[in-house]
Amino acid sequence: MKQLFGDSYEEQNPVKTSTIPKIELSESMKNELGRVQEKIILKGYSHNTWKSYRGALTYFFKYFESRKLLDVTKSEIESYVAKWIVKYKISETKQNTIINAIKFYYEQVLEQPRAFYDIQRPKKSQTLPGVLSMGEVQAILSQPKNIKHQAILCAIYSGGLRLGEVLNLRIEDIRSVDGYIFIKGAKGKKDRRTILSGQLLKILRQYYIENKPSYWLFEGQTGGKYSASSVQNIFRKAVKNANVNPWATVHTLRHSFATHLLQQGTSLRYIQGLLGHSSSKTTEIYTHLLKVDNSVVKNPLDVMMENCNLKQT
Repeated sequence: MKQLFGDSYEEQNPVKTSTIPKIELSESMKNELGRVQEKIILKGYSHNTWKSYRGALTYFFKYFESRKLLDVTKSEIESYVAKWIVKYKISETKQNTIINAIKFYYEQVLEQPRAFYDIQRPKKSQTLPGVLSMGEVQAILSQPKNIKHQAILCAIYSGGLRLGEVLNLRIEDIRSVDGYIFIKGAKGKKDRRTILSGQLLKILRQYYIENKPSYWLFEGQTGGKYSASSVQNIFRKAVKNANVNPWATVHTLRHSFATHLLQQGTSLRYIQGLLGHSSSKTTEIYTHLLKVDNSVVKNPLDVMMENCNLKQT
């Protein structure tokens, strides 16, 4: 904010939040976390889920350390979550993570009945994803001078890929003969296909000749998969140099891909398949973006002015 507004920036009545303390794990807490990790492994949940649940349950176990956890009531759990909201100003996402972790512990580890506690959740925000225009995307993609950097950003946009998906691409996943990109084990452990751009294929061929990756399509300097932080740095630098929306993230390219396809008349069902959405409701969010786009819907005031030749005052 200070960089954007310079001398005009002024902070008034800043909200002070308490720093979340670090805590020492007791042997009993370690044992319970071990049981949680074992159950997560058996159920095939991701490592990121384990990390999130471990963090949430560590503080939960500490808070009720002197109690038998089966004796903790629903109201006590809701009071615990409320204290986190008030004291640490946690987001709705963090609030839901805490609730999910607690329910997983009671229902999966302690084997209590499903929906053991119907814990109050925050009202879901009705937010719209950020989207870039085609001109803005073109400006961003033209910034990197390094062929690998350009190939990564073009692959994300042209395939509607998530950040993790582009990092997990293998050389063999670019099916140039059949004209698609194969995405293995995407979100929800689902394989899918997405379209392969002819322009991207040209860039990838040049990139392959110059870099000669061995297994992963995009590899680091010492081998292995390219890092997420490196891709984020490439994108931030491109956005800054292109002088476009500074709030854009790597994931904005995926949202822009879907919106641009919809603007071109691609069916929602087809877009759903390309993005790997389980529910059509997730994909339908992009239709709300079209409704506020002047290139798609003409404003009735403009039509009125054209038809009636109303004088502007």
